[in-house]
Amino acid sequence: MKFAIIQFPGSNCDQDCLRAINGLDGLSAEYVWHKATSLAGFDAIVLPGGFAYGDYLRCGAIARFSPIMNEVVRAAKEGRLVLGTCNGFQVLCEAGLLPGALVRNRGLRFVCDMVQLRIELPDSAFMHGCPQGTILRMPIAHGEGCYFADPNTLRELNANGRVVMRYCDVTGATSPESNPNGSIENIAGICSREGNVFGL
Repeated sequence: MKFAIIQFPGSNCDQDCLRAINGLDGLSAEYVWHKATSLAGFDAIVLPGGFAYGDYLRCGAIARFSPIMNEVVRAAKEGRLVLGTCNGFQVLCEAGLLPGALVRNRGLRFVCDMVQLRIELPDSAFMHGCPQGTILRMPIAHGEGCYFADPNTLRELNANGRVVMRYCDVTGATSPESNPNGSIENIAGICSREGNVFGL
């Protein structure tokens, strides 16, 4: 399986993504510059973290108009896997591939910490082999990581099993204390209706 790692001006987790994917058997990854106009030959796409275009206007708002995003949208509609982490999640929301928005953290503070995430959607394309309720310990570093969606969108996400991960404590319980940024319903990651687009 071949991955495209999209590079925007200001991406800073692209090298981590490339190294991680190329370190796994059967997987390979290459960088694709944001001005490219084709994703031919790639099976999956990663939009990494960072500060695309300096996050001016709004996180992901300018990156959403990069030429490569037309191809990312096309690839998602074709059913190819698309993963957005951190700033990449913000870009996916701005591009309309995922609902809701990521806004300033509760308390307007940048958060850099290790957190626990509880798997809500087992055995999906992205959580394969992780049973529901599995707790993962992962790093976060963001100033605009607070997920927000209107009540109708939240109902749809929950009713259709589109919430992939929630912030939790070491026991798996969700609470305001285990929520590092104020995300609504402790949501840390969601997927598209088809399940092939995932943002966290």
